[in-house]
Amino acid sequence: MDDSIGRAIRERVEQEGFARKVGLELVGVGPGYALVEMVPKRDDENIFGMVHGGAIFSLMDEAFQVSCNSHGTVAVALCVNVVYHNPPEGGVRLRAESKEIHRSNKTATYRIQVTDAGDRLIASCQAVAYRKGGKLPFLETSE
Repeated sequence: MDDSIGRAIRERVEQEGFARKVGLELVGVGPGYALVEMVPKRDDENIFGMVHGGAIFSLMDEAFQVSCNSHGTVAVALCVNVVYHNPPEGGVRLRAESKEIHRSNKTATYRIQVTDAGDRLIASCQAVAYRKGGKLPFLETSE
């Protein structure tokens, strides 16, 4: 992966309002790969006092977004299938790791796993991206 793509994606994620609001931190990016972390806050809890599935999904979706766009061309979500395995402890750092498992000219498939600080599996996901093509629009402005 071209270093300028990784830098541009990192800068864009840092400016992304939703990522800041939810506390998502891009830790690693590579070709077809992303690692994103968050520490759920008290207001990320559902009605049962557990981390809301939407917060966990947001973590996975950010990793997916970064990994499927890491080739420098525009890609968007087509399908995301999530399985929640274990409820995470509140206030414990969660990490979502997205790995590309197949890529063609038009689609790409990713496996995303969320684990806690003790490497316990919290959620897993298979996601499919539609590769629209065309250079990421923010690449020109970051070079």
